[in-house]
Amino acid sequence: SYKMAEAKSSPPKKKEIYKYTAPWPVYGMNWSIRPDKRFRLAIGSFLEDYSNKVHIVQLDEDKGGFVHRATFDHPYPTTKINWIPDLNCSHVDLVGTSGDYLRIWKVADQEVRLECILNNNKSSEYCAPMTSFDWNETDPSLLAASSIDTTCTIWALETGQVIRKVSGSVKTQLIAHDKEVHDIAFTKAGGGKDIFASVGGDGSVRMFDLRDLEHSTILYEDPSSQPLLRLGWNRQDPNYLATFSMESTEVIILDVRVPSLPITRLCNHRAQINGITWAPHSSCHICTAADDFQALIWDIQQVPQPIEVPILAYTAEGEISQVHWSAAHLDWIAICYEKCLEILRV
Repeated sequence: SYKMAEAKSSPPKKKEIYKYTAPWPVYGMNWSIRPDKRFRLAIGSFLEDYSNKVHIVQLDEDKGGFVHRATFDHPYPTTKINWIPDLNCSHVDLVGTSGDYLRIWKVADQEVRLECILNNNKSSEYCAPMTSFDWNETDPSLLAASSIDTTCTIWALETGQVIRKVSGSVKTQLIAHDKEVHDIAFTKAGGGKDIFASVGGDGSVRMFDLRDLEHSTILYEDPSSQPLLRLGWNRQDPNYLATFSMESTEVIILDVRVPSLPITRLCNHRAQINGITWAPHSSCHICTAADDFQALIWDIQQVPQPIEVPILAYTAEGEISQVHWSAAHLDWIAICYEKCLEILRV
């Protein structure tokens, strides 16, 4: 059922591709998860400047196009945007951004208000920028952030409906890598609240358990010690995760039961990879995106046999910097390139 039809061949209301063009190059981007805000996304500008912006946009399904809902100012570009993982509208409508700090914003109609700045470095006038963060799906009061200062910080967020103001406190901070940490993500394994992994400039994937921070497991080390940039846990089978190294054209799939040895490599990109996103509803589908303008969907069912070719390819009009598969709209993947956000029906 993975077909990406030509936009021209279907009636206008059921297009396969919708596009939003921002006034600036787009970098940070993610889907909102709440079911009462269909087809809503946030995108962040990438300007080499202190003053950056975030746009909240939403698909108007009747008009067949994106509508701009709100804008807020953001210091420096966003390195990551995540909405609160709220599948049943039981929390305040929040979106988080990482940059110089981790910030939590409250979204209300056309207005976005800064709720809190999560800063773990109170003593210094300098901050160590956050490279990424993840919002725990099992317990949305937990966030994990990674920093260039080699640390990961787990935050506890107070977010009840009754609370007027959202606030956060440090649950724990740990030195995770020998160099900067580039990405961090919780896994659904072991109850979904305690285990997370990170990748870093030292070329390693490390797994941690909040219940036992004395120990960590090295799941993989890049043979040439190239920095690893991103990681993604399989959303249906927590044994699998994907990562890739700097300027690499291949994605490495790991099995936590067989550390240090990739179970397969996805090698069809012709320029450096920038993003990976697993299907929310299938354990064997992953989408990868790269500077070769391509977003590729792979079926890894046949692992450990080599996965030679993707099952689907989409060619954008520019180098794809971000890719996210929607948890709320399982048939849709969002990509960013240049000044554009596109959502693609798969």
